[in-house]
Amino acid sequence: MERIKAQYYIETPHAVEKAAAVLAGEQSSGTFVAVPGETEELKNRFAARVEHIELLETVFEPAMPGAPSPDGQYRRAYVEVSWSIENFGYNLPTLVSTLQGNLYEITQFTGLKLMDIHFPESYANHYRGPNFGIDGCRSLTKVVPGRPLIGTIVKPSIGLTPEQTAEIVRALAEAGIDFVKDDELMASTANSRFEDRVEAVMAVINRHADRTGKKVMYAFNISDEMEPMLRKYEYVVKSGGTCAMISLNSVGLSAAKRICDLGQLAIHGHRNGWGMLNRHPLLGIEFPAYQKLWRLAGVDQLHVNGIQNKFWESDDSVVRSIVSCLDPTLLGKPVLPVVSSGQWGGQAFETYRRTQTTELLYMAGGGIMAHPGGSAAGVTALQQAWEGAVNGLSLEEAARQYKEFGQSVEKFGKLQFNRA
Repeated sequence: MERIKAQYYIETPHAVEKAAAVLAGEQSSGTFVAVPGETEELKNRFAARVEHIELLETVFEPAMPGAPSPDGQYRRAYVEVSWSIENFGYNLPTLVSTLQGNLYEITQFTGLKLMDIHFPESYANHYRGPNFGIDGCRSLTKVVPGRPLIGTIVKPSIGLTPEQTAEIVRALAEAGIDFVKDDELMASTANSRFEDRVEAVMAVINRHADRTGKKVMYAFNISDEMEPMLRKYEYVVKSGGTCAMISLNSVGLSAAKRICDLGQLAIHGHRNGWGMLNRHPLLGIEFPAYQKLWRLAGVDQLHVNGIQNKFWESDDSVVRSIVSCLDPTLLGKPVLPVVSSGQWGGQAFETYRRTQTTELLYMAGGGIMAHPGGSAAGVTALQQAWEGAVNGLSLEEAARQYKEFGQSVEKFGKLQFNRA
């Protein structure tokens, strides 16, 4: 039978081989003690297998609480474990329960992080994956290859009326923006009912599309309980929208897949809450594994943070996330990486240098909305920054060549320096 393989980074006070055996047993046919019925035949068919162990360093302080070490040492290693797909079939929630589940509670580990997952060929045949992906999102927004989609987030995040939001979108559309999204905090508020906001925003977008032929993609936040979320989705479709946003960690894998399976809107996957899954170096899940689960569910766009971001994540981690989204290995369908978090045009140069790709949705909230020349100049500045980066200009050269980008350097360059 085909098998799924998962790689873990572990820390244990015990012998690594014994800890790995506990991991495999606990997440398949075994438990803490032998039980009747756990025959050799059953184990041969359903037990997880430890496929490979790579020993790493030994430390003398545990990363997290767990069983005390008999010799005061805590051993770290990469461990690869495999499961037969007979154990869970094509059931993503049970797959996640198997690959993560109770592992984080086991006392034999003082650190454990799921690093990557390798799926068999049948998964590519069973799951459709992103319905739109990179090419579909480019087609919907009429953005030709050679530059990223340029996007922004409506700011203030919450508190604007539908009319105020629509006016912001109007100015951005006229400036040539490709993509606008609700903030993840904005769903339906006392002064901005979801349906009212959709109507006001889509009236502006549809008029602009009728006049210019370019339809701005607006990601309405439909995150909610399942039935209201389905109703919101249909309301966006009926209003002529092309995109919906869901907060992945809030709605869950099954709800996200249900929404993606509808197939009429591009799905913008926001990973808010990512820090609680990843920030500790020896706890949680790494992005290469994380993005594969949401790609199977069918998400078209996925947040990856940004270079020189306002959060804790390193540039190396961001680059690794971008690369993993663009890797076509799983399903043959890359996910559009969404670069966001404290971005303005200044980071375009390092982003392009490190990744050599324009297959991105590059988003700036304050970097557009707070431009000294207004939001329209903010859009232009980002377009200029990416044009300069792709054409091999340095930040300083682009600032001299492009007026709007030069203005953004004067305002945001110092902020970036101070943050770094």
